[in-house]
Amino acid sequence: MDTGADAKPELRLIPKIDALVRHPELKEARAALGEPGVVELARLIAADVRREILAGAPASSLDACAERVRQHYLALATSRMRRVINATGVVLHTNLGRAPLSQEAVEAVTLAARGYEVLEVDVESGKRGGRGGFAERALSSLTGAEAALVVNNNAAAVLLVLAGLARGRGVVVSRGELVEIGGGFRVPEVMQSSGARLIEVGTTNRTRIGDFARALDEHADADVLLRVHPGNFKQIGFVEAADRRELARLAVDRGKLFVEDLGGGALVDLEAHAGLSGEPLARECIRQGAMLVCFSCDKVLGGPQAGAIVGRSSLVDKLRKDPLARALRLGPLPLAALEATLASYLAGDFGAIPVLAMLAMPLAEVEARVMRWCELLRGADVDAVPVHTEGRVGGGTLAEEPLPTVALCLEVPSAAELVRSLRAGEPPVFARVHEERVLFDGRTVLPHEDDDLVRAIIAAVRALRT
Repeated sequence: MDTGADAKPELRLIPKIDALVRHPELKEARAALGEPGVVELARLIAADVRREILAGAPASSLDACAERVRQHYLALATSRMRRVINATGVVLHTNLGRAPLSQEAVEAVTLAARGYEVLEVDVESGKRGGRGGFAERALSSLTGAEAALVVNNNAAAVLLVLAGLARGRGVVVSRGELVEIGGGFRVPEVMQSSGARLIEVGTTNRTRIGDFARALDEHADADVLLRVHPGNFKQIGFVEAADRRELARLAVDRGKLFVEDLGGGALVDLEAHAGLSGEPLARECIRQGAMLVCFSCDKVLGGPQAGAIVGRSSLVDKLRKDPLARALRLGPLPLAALEATLASYLAGDFGAIPVLAMLAMPLAEVEARVMRWCELLRGADVDAVPVHTEGRVGGGTLAEEPLPTVALCLEVPSAAELVRSLRAGEPPVFARVHEERVLFDGRTVLPHEDDDLVRAIIAAVRALRT
């Protein structure tokens, strides 16, 4: 590599920062970021070009450098959170934010964000009070628990329980429940971070109550029996798991704690509500003897990202006083959304919660909606047909159980190009590809998004035709 005199003339060809910032192609970037923001991007590109020249590459022109600045700006702009249309058929799509909030929750967040709010103050006395009072009382009422505590997600809830109640002690878990869920959350690693000691029992596919009893006999430090919802991991065939009631009796008999990580956090019977069986209810876990139950609030519960710990008041109070609880506490805006969501549950207004409304939407209603989309598209010379297919609940809930649905189907020369074009639109549309056909699920598109979806499809199809 020559970094001597021969390279120095090339370095003088690096565009000046002010010339880059004023380039016509960066008008949009200047409007969005302001001149100081574009200056910083221009300096980054100039530094990159300098390193390339010193490595032997030719100098880039002003236009080429401006385009590189523009690409950096676009990458920055598209990395921001923004609204998308979920036409994938996955109701709780983790990568798209899981549960959309109810109108009541959105209004509560807006009101809280616009000013001050009663967060940790007692209105009557004017003195400092506790955070999360209404949400925690509502969770206690809805689950039948003595007390509740809200934190910033379910992983935090599990971590707090283990750190607060089992640090330096043994926690007994079935090998079949040592799972990893989305985002690399692994039960053994969370346990290690909490300071608890993992005691594995049983086999991957079969664990009996006797395995837990034997672990208590063999490990003097074993204080907690932990039951973990497997999320998207499902076992079929030659399998067996210890019954919740058996674990509760064993814990009481031996003077131990029985904790359940429920995962999804269903507060209503999904079989009665939407014909979906197999998702345990938080209330049932408490009724059948779990001393503490942890679950997410942004899955089938249908609220914001948050985690709940419900159960015996003596245990919840101990966790509330743990120093870690402050680090894991829920912020005011998600707390406002959670309160509004739980208020809908208390009122029995399940239809106000988008996730529950989507799951319960009759198939005939989904089909009628997709038929309307087809008619609008045909009027714009886009040939589309409805097809019966299967969606998913998602979010680690009801793993692989099909959700009957209807989707709009487009057959195009390149499905990959069409979905790429849809994602590049405003708002971006996320569909799914099945056998080289692009499907837009009628169950997961929100009620107010029909016109935006149709316009996006028309624009994307026309772009491919040109």
